[in-house]
Amino acid sequence: MHITMVKKILADGSPCRKCAEVEARLRDSGNLDRIDTIAIADERDPDSEGQKLARRHNVDLAPFFIVEQDDGSTRVYTIYLRFLREVLQGESSAGDEVREIMERGPNLDFL
Repeated sequence: MHITMVKKILADGSPCRKCAEVEARLRDSGNLDRIDTIAIADERDPDSEGQKLARRHNVDLAPFFIVEQDDGSTRVYTIYLRFLREVLQGESSAGDEVREIMERGPNLDFL
């Protein structure tokens, strides 16, 4: 399995707030080392690796995770807690996922 995290850099050069939060949660839980690649979707560069991955996988939110299985299948996760539960085997509930989606609300970080 190969895991890629795509995080965004805003047009002003600052990191996406949600991306930084998710990266900190991965670090704090000891799971950051399970991420094989971190790609940057830079709003100032449509040809950045993360922007290309977002287009290829039809994703318009950041952060997101691309999980490539050894059998060649690929799954994209745009909800961190679902990724945590299904891939990293962490503990989260459907309620936690809904709360995360609602927190994104008006401040969604679109690519």
